[in-house]
Amino acid sequence: MKIFMWSGPRNLSTLLMRSFSNREDTVVFDEPFYSYYLHETKLDHPMKKEILSYYSVKEDEVVNSILEKKDGIYYYKFMTHHILDKTNIQWLKYGINCFLIRHPSKVINSYIKKNKLTNMTDIGFDQMLRLFKYVKTNISNKVIVVNSDLLLENPENYIKKLCQILKIDFTTNMMNWSKGITKDFGIWHEHWYHDIINSTGFTKTKNIIKEVPQEYENIYMKSLEIYENMNTYSIKL
Repeated sequence: MKIFMWSGPRNLSTLLMRSFSNREDTVVFDEPFYSYYLHETKLDHPMKKEILSYYSVKEDEVVNSILEKKDGIYYYKFMTHHILDKTNIQWLKYGINCFLIRHPSKVINSYIKKNKLTNMTDIGFDQMLRLFKYVKTNISNKVIVVNSDLLLENPENYIKKLCQILKIDFTTNMMNWSKGITKDFGIWHEHWYHDIINSTGFTKTKNIIKEVPQEYENIYMKSLEIYENMNTYSIKL
């Protein structure tokens, strides 16, 4: 089984990946298209030089590695903005596609602490909608949408529900883990993963909407429209 978990940045995608990596029957892959994305867009990201030299920048090589026949459960954490308009997405039919969403106010406030936000594409909402529509139209009408805000309100029950939908056994290993760096983290963990490295599990929190700085109002409103549309399909308890 291949689980394709699609997310924008700062959606708690690494937290969910860490949960799946703690399963004994699951292998996880962290953002396979990141190096390809940086190579194609020429964007300047933290640790760009190291990422380009460590991971393949060739689309075909990345896709072929994803499609290799493997036994067991394979969990892929994908960033939606790493998939460009020209990128082949026909291979999505070979996995179970899930979409991880988070309220854009939280995404934006988290993102601007780590990187410069210039447009909606930086946080992946427009690409998320494109991929969501592609899967819903061409692969399966039953689309799995995970709302990270709802997940954190009741982590164990939400993870149990997700496992039920994926038709895999729930294990309590998914709820707690040891602090530290794992072999599954991309090398960019040095810049982005401080909170995850110091975590030991999900922190139950209330869903509180934060104010967004005025300069990002246009990005916020466009992202919010997409979020609210996709949220109608999200897993509810």
